[in-house]
Amino acid sequence: MIRVSHLTKQIPGGPKVLDDLSFEIEAGEFVALKGASGSGKSMLLRCLALREKWSKGTYIFDQVNVQEQFLKGRSKVRREIAYLEESPRLYQDKTALRNVQIGSVNQTPFWRRWTGMVRSDDYMGAMDTIEKLGLLDKAHMKGNKLSGGERQRIAIARALVHGAKVILADEPVTGLDPHSADQVLGDLKRLCKEQGLIVIAALHQGDYAERFADRTFGLSGGKLLFDVKGRRLTEMERRKL
Repeated sequence: MIRVSHLTKQIPGGPKVLDDLSFEIEAGEFVALKGASGSGKSMLLRCLALREKWSKGTYIFDQVNVQEQFLKGRSKVRREIAYLEESPRLYQDKTALRNVQIGSVNQTPFWRRWTGMVRSDDYMGAMDTIEKLGLLDKAHMKGNKLSGGERQRIAIARALVHGAKVILADEPVTGLDPHSADQVLGDLKRLCKEQGLIVIAALHQGDYAERFADRTFGLSGGKLLFDVKGRRLTEMERRKL
């Protein structure tokens, strides 16, 4: 579970980018963030991923107060909370399988990423996860040969193999064709239900939030305007964004 209380991020000498946000998200929930550019969606994801510091507020993950953790504790949080960028960073000259095995910057030690060394027992776990995401035929394809949707799904597999309980996705389907976007978001939704994964995704475009998410947070000016569960947005709610 994630519990956030009064989370605020203020730029020194400038405005509040996040303004007193409070919410709870349970295991198995897919939450979409909606809002215009500059509304605070990306900053919220970056704070939850520990890529940005916040000015005040409490952030509880898996019954642990994140602010009170030292280096080892924060490293564990970073392994369990994976951040997916709009364009995932893969090793272009390594296979999809190798990318999944090695892991991302925040999930695996530097020496392992630099040397490319992996344990022999990582192979089956990586292949099983790649298969669950429907990419078994792409396992031995180099990163630079994968399509945008395939790269995102390999990034999801990489996060899961290295212990992610939460996936924070910043506009994960921008630039993808509708079929690829549906595959990426469909996989995320299925993983929420099957594995109790928490997904929080900024989904500004189209009707993806309403089609795939269990809840929709509406953000504007760093404020949480609404938290809608189990229904489509009203016209009034849309006009607020």
